[in-house]
Amino acid sequence: MAKSKTVFFCKECGFETPKWVGQCPGCKEWNTLTEEPVVIKSVASRAVSKVANEPKRLNEISTTQEDRILTGVGELDRVLGGGIVVGGLCLVGGDPGIGKSTLLLQMCQHLLRKDNPCNVDVMYISGEESLHQIKMRANRLGEFERDMLLLCETNLDVIEETILKHKPSVVVIDSIQTLFKEELGSAPGSVSQVREITTTLMRIAKDHGISVFIIGHVTKEGVVAGPRVLEHMVDTVLYLEGDANMVYRILRAVKNRFGSTNEIGVFEMRTEGLREVLNPSEYMLQGRPEAAAGSVVSCSVEGSRTLLVEIQALLCRTSFNYPKRTAAGVDFNRVNLLLAVIEKKLGLSIGDCDAYVNIAGGIRINEPALDLALVAAVISSYRNQPIGENVILFGEVGLTGEVRAVTMLDQRVMEAAKLGFKCCILPKANKDRMEIKSQDLQGMKIVGISNIRELVEYF
Repeated sequence: MAKSKTVFFCKECGFETPKWVGQCPGCKEWNTLTEEPVVIKSVASRAVSKVANEPKRLNEISTTQEDRILTGVGELDRVLGGGIVVGGLCLVGGDPGIGKSTLLLQMCQHLLRKDNPCNVDVMYISGEESLHQIKMRANRLGEFERDMLLLCETNLDVIEETILKHKPSVVVIDSIQTLFKEELGSAPGSVSQVREITTTLMRIAKDHGISVFIIGHVTKEGVVAGPRVLEHMVDTVLYLEGDANMVYRILRAVKNRFGSTNEIGVFEMRTEGLREVLNPSEYMLQGRPEAAAGSVVSCSVEGSRTLLVEIQALLCRTSFNYPKRTAAGVDFNRVNLLLAVIEKKLGLSIGDCDAYVNIAGGIRINEPALDLALVAAVISSYRNQPIGENVILFGEVGLTGEVRAVTMLDQRVMEAAKLGFKCCILPKANKDRMEIKSQDLQGMKIVGISNIRELVEYF
């Protein structure tokens, strides 16, 4: 007979304690413990395996190319590290209406193509929509060449029984916060429910070689709702980023046990679903103003992909005692740091100016290589002097005004030359070690600087 009791769980790390405390003993966060009922099974009801699980030698275990399932969506395959891992558990998070369900339904559509060499079966389980609503979204995406199994259910026991009965290769669950287990008396989406459901899904994925995708809701802080232990248990955590009012979406891998965590995928939201953006640099620079003060182009590297973005800065005098500082798409503290460096090392009186910094297109980048372009954009706006239409800048700026070297120089320069830029301003330390041949630069001029004062002198 199962017994029930009440314990307290930490929403951040999943730490369990029999009584409430203000600070979690596990993660040291305050006011994160919530009361949840749990069920304790008797010893007689616990299933004990009679067959010993013998360890295997590392050399006896083989991994082949068949361990990956190509989705047919190139940007998704890139972020996953080359395709879906058989038996992997993937968590997909994002703001409401950003396109999480559309992306995974579109993935199912590509998996069910007749020309897909993997030839897999897919099951889509929804706890938020009816079968009719899922069919309507599927019709909007286009024709499904092979049938897909649909299930509208929130009871985890029924879901587990259905999955083990049909044994599909890929399962999509939308969303984990709607599922519940009857043995637990807590509401769906609570800490105990989410942790127990994730454990069950992980066991199904590993024991039967079924790849499971879970859609997770996010909080107002932008993290997946529920205990942080959820992200620790899954193999891959993907975030679909972007403004719901913008047409582009960025798919970013926050955690990936089977690939790089720096890769991104770029999509464009259309009426018929998400469309891959094969050349995001050209896409991000569309509509860039010509000869505008405060507008500078820089190059960032996300994983193995180079991305050209436009950095905009606007400075204007303020009559208030405290000037306003606003940053969109870049770290706010980094902007304040660079503004202090400009005022101290260049002698520009920007302390009585409101400063607004933005990365056009709504993309968010935290790479230090954008520092030099941000400094140039601020100086350009302060002096109301355009930098130049075909000039690109990148480099890290230190507190003494020095320009430090960046990684993956050749890829950045080649991407700028391919898009027709005529002048590239980069750290002098990088220029001395550059290995690109002159004919590959397509006539682009390379300028190396070691301090931001040289940038002012150059312009």
